[in-house]
Amino acid sequence: MKDKVANGGGSVNGEKLNFRVGPIGSALPMVFFIIWAIVCSMFDIANEQSLIVGAVIGLGLGLFVCKDSPDKYLKAVTVGMTQSIAAVAIIAWFWAGTFASILQTGGLVDGLVWIGVSTGVSGSLFTALTFILSATFGTAVGTGYGTLVSFTMLMYPVGVLMGSDPLVLMGAILSGSAFGDNLAPVSDTTIISAATQETDIMGVVRTRFKYSVTAGIIALILFFILGGTGNKINSTTNAMDLIGKYADPKGLILLISFTLVLVLAFKGHNLIFSISWGIITASIIIVAFGLGKFKDILYFDLQEHKLSGAVVDGIGGYLHMCVLLLLIMAAGYLVTAGNLMAVMENRIRNRVGGSVKKAEFAVWLIVSVLNSLMSVNAAAEITAAPFVKSIGEEFNIHPYRRANMLDAITAAGGFILPWSGGVLLAVTVVNGMLDKYPFLKPIKTGDIWLYAFHGWALVAVMLFAALTSWDLKYIGKEGEPVKIDPKAVKQ
Repeated sequence: MKDKVANGGGSVNGEKLNFRVGPIGSALPMVFFIIWAIVCSMFDIANEQSLIVGAVIGLGLGLFVCKDSPDKYLKAVTVGMTQSIAAVAIIAWFWAGTFASILQTGGLVDGLVWIGVSTGVSGSLFTALTFILSATFGTAVGTGYGTLVSFTMLMYPVGVLMGSDPLVLMGAILSGSAFGDNLAPVSDTTIISAATQETDIMGVVRTRFKYSVTAGIIALILFFILGGTGNKINSTTNAMDLIGKYADPKGLILLISFTLVLVLAFKGHNLIFSISWGIITASIIIVAFGLGKFKDILYFDLQEHKLSGAVVDGIGGYLHMCVLLLLIMAAGYLVTAGNLMAVMENRIRNRVGGSVKKAEFAVWLIVSVLNSLMSVNAAAEITAAPFVKSIGEEFNIHPYRRANMLDAITAAGGFILPWSGGVLLAVTVVNGMLDKYPFLKPIKTGDIWLYAFHGWALVAVMLFAALTSWDLKYIGKEGEPVKIDPKAVKQ
């Protein structure tokens, strides 16, 4: 008879994986990867290739501690790599990367530099503005990773020129991406949180607004205070020469395409549809207004036998990151298939007792731990959702509250930890622009993660909500959210 995975655990075709050191052995690949990433960061060699090597070695070590057959272990790895969440993220990167690359080619970055010079928006003010704009864009398009790619490619070089602290500026972009991922009605994490708790999306979004905005205000204040305290390029001897080289208003006409994407997204169209129209209109504008030639966008080089142009750059820059994502997804899935999730749930549940505050803290804790282990927010959210639903129903906690507690932590977790998908992607994008913008300096994961203020603030806000029962709502007699638990009221 097949050994079924316990409630809350994952499975490979209904079967669990058995490890020599028990369920904790299933975490070995991910733990090894995290340690590898930290060590590589310490020695300044943390890039996509080195991290891929670490992920491959980690998965290889898992094979030797797995008691089941290599075929069964490989099946679990394959299932983890082929989750639809990974495909969604990769598509978002390709489309957003292509769009941002085309806007760069047309000179939108130069136009934004010109605006900064003309208006005097620089330093910490530019950093704070970047957070607001990226949060708005992320809320509209519904993809944190797509927002991260676009705003890093467009706003990061401008901000560095305009005197923003590079690391804090990157933190602002990470924060805006997390904000949008958490609040957007069309975000995958928003949809997952509502669906897994069996409730409506718009109700979830309405009730989570207060948490997102509270964390956002905290982050905005910090970005305004700290965002211009670094080495300012515009204070150096050759600063004005650099600014003069990159300041050109002609590319601002491409804001038409950028605005079109926002409008389509706010009207409810999906990411691919919205950005596709942005790509089409931007390409037409570049050629029609003499901002570039079509070969700058896509060129069949018959002499060199290769493709080149903005489209190729926009897609090709993320191929290594895509491979890394698939490997991380596989390592994260093993935690579920190895039944570690079920063990964690049972131990935490035994400590809850009859306290709703302990129950909500347990939700906060297990979601946070899973985010630390799995690094891809949507994957951690799916894994944690059954436990959140089960313990929430046990204490009559309203689905809106459960969905918000689940989503806020996972949305933040994808953009704050050094080994998280968001931070790794940010480093990839910045370091990929060094040739195009020689005034930029390389960054590593350990440099920026602490500056993702909104993500950290959101995790803290949800911890506060759990420990104090702030805004806690129960399920009313008609399913409506109520402040007092009807089950606790004497009839």
